[in-house]
Amino acid sequence: MPKTKQEKAQTLKILEEKIGKAKSVVFANFNGLTVKDNEQLRRELKSEGSEYLVAKKTLLELAFKKAKFESLNLRKLSGQLAAVFGFGDEIAPAKIVAKFKKSSDGKIDFSGGILEGKFIAASQVAELATLPSRDELLARLVGAINAPVSGFVNVLAGNLRGLVNVLKAVGEKK
Repeated sequence: MPKTKQEKAQTLKILEEKIGKAKSVVFANFNGLTVKDNEQLRRELKSEGSEYLVAKKTLLELAFKKAKFESLNLRKLSGQLAAVFGFGDEIAPAKIVAKFKKSSDGKIDFSGGILEGKFIAASQVAELATLPSRDELLARLVGAINAPVSGFVNVLAGNLRGLVNVLKAVGEKK
């Protein structure tokens, strides 16, 4: 049954709110997904601070135009379109959809996305999904900053060990 104008206006309002809050948006073609698969994907996304929303391309396009994305043409994207809004980590939606794509034998695929206010192609979204998470990058940064300090401490400890070994050898001779 088609939606009434009131229902469409309500959906448009919800979309506008989500676009305003989102740090990133991933568009996914979900033609082969079952209802059970959709619900499982929604749960996984919700646990990571993201949200999966299905709407007609025209409604999505209207909402994005109201949010100052004038050049966005979603009608050229093929298949049924879902928008995955990332409210926390910018790449979390892409990572989760990519993981789900592997486990569901390609029933869902990237159609594009929006990152830092710009439309990005499906191939760029797939590349984003391969990046390490923010927490992992921060851990690597801390390790890189800590490496010279720990190396310096080991060098100093080596000198002390050498001195202790020399004193021990001198003590054993006497």
